[in-house]
Amino acid sequence: MTDTDARPPSNVPEFTVSEISGALKRTVEETFSLVRVRGEISGFKRHSSGHLYFALKDADAVMDAVCWRGQAARLGMAPEDGMEVIATGRLTTYPGRSKYQMVVERMELAGQGALLKLLEDRRRKLAAEGLFDQGRKRPIPFLPRVIGVVTSPTGAVIRDILHRLADRFPSHVLLWPVAVQGDGAAGQVAAAIEGFNALPEGGQVARPDLLIVARGGGSVEDLWAFNEEVVVRAAAASAIPLISAVGHETDTTLIDFASDLRAPTPTAAAEMAVPVRAELINQVTDCGSRLLNALTRGIEERRLRVEAIARALPHPRRVIEEAWLKLDDRAERLRLALPNLMMRHQGELDKVSARLTHALDKAKAGEAARLERDGLRLTQAAMRLPEALSRAIERQGQRLESQGKLLESYSYRKVLERGYAVVRDVDGHVVAAADAAPGAHWRVEFKDGDTSVTVGEGAAPPPAAKPKPKGREDGRQGSLL
Repeated sequence: MTDTDARPPSNVPEFTVSEISGALKRTVEETFSLVRVRGEISGFKRHSSGHLYFALKDADAVMDAVCWRGQAARLGMAPEDGMEVIATGRLTTYPGRSKYQMVVERMELAGQGALLKLLEDRRRKLAAEGLFDQGRKRPIPFLPRVIGVVTSPTGAVIRDILHRLADRFPSHVLLWPVAVQGDGAAGQVAAAIEGFNALPEGGQVARPDLLIVARGGGSVEDLWAFNEEVVVRAAAASAIPLISAVGHETDTTLIDFASDLRAPTPTAAAEMAVPVRAELINQVTDCGSRLLNALTRGIEERRLRVEAIARALPHPRRVIEEAWLKLDDRAERLRLALPNLMMRHQGELDKVSARLTHALDKAKAGEAARLERDGLRLTQAAMRLPEALSRAIERQGQRLESQGKLLESYSYRKVLERGYAVVRDVDGHVVAAADAAPGAHWRVEFKDGDTSVTVGEGAAPPPAAKPKPKGREDGRQGSLL
């Protein structure tokens, strides 16, 4: 008996692994052909092929998900790790690994709180890049010739803008139709802003002087296209001044921070774009009237001033007559002025001549007296000169004699008279005992003359001098030498 024979018979059918996997795949895909799953994105990865791979998780479970390249381009948002979303798609299985996953076709943020958090994070990021700086904003032109409007062509927004512009100041309007909600709306709005900026000056299509990006009110999800980075960056890079008018007064989108001016409503954007034509006409008319009145008053004031000046001016004939009188008077005075001047100068010359003669006489008298005094002093000095000269010669002789005696007392010859001698070499220099070399020629000077000597070989030293008795000799003090 074999083991097969030992097993009891069974009516449970047998399946291969492939059959089971195929059955599960059909069951899952038929049962969950369209599902909406809410969860947090985890492990997000964008493949080089363009496919998106990630997982949706909650507190208790994790489910793999994939979004193919074609659907990923139409999501309308950029998935990130930690983002809570609601994904719409279908479930399928992967038999090769016994796994199931969700194929995502659409995706949206889950809840307004998540949207606001994403919005705030994006606002901080773009603000850090300087896209919202006040220094980047340009002034709105006072009276734009052409206004470019980026909005939906079928909504009430464009009608409100055109109606308000027609009421205030009819202007040339260019409409760039775009979708303002849903997939692809952000890209269309950004392309419209860039397209208006790309129009050449003086081309067939007039380049707008002002842009208005407008949309009616709605929820955060409805206005989300105007929070996308591509729209905000296009608005910040626009060289044409831009007014954002998205939503109602309480709605705020990121394009409002990047635009040059934010309007609370599309109608208000039209009011900000142009002034009121009637008010401008009234203002110009008023300015013209004021200018005409000012000119009239100015002319009248100047006419009155000319008349007053004319009344104050004398008659020209009287002015000429007075000038003739002055001329005749000056001519008469000029005719008499030269003789009078000559007479005045002659009198002054006579006075100067008299003073000069008096001074000359006085100087001659003073010079004679001075010469007489100098001659008397010279005579007296000549009389005193011989006696003074004799006294001066006598004083100089006495002084010379005194100096001679002093010089004689300092002479070395006084020492020679006391028995000393001076020994010099042939050059006249005084020698010492150390200079006594055999054969040296010296000269010895005594008080009564000098003689030549030669130093001999082995000369005996001179005998020691005998001591002299102390005390007085011949009643005089002994010699110190």
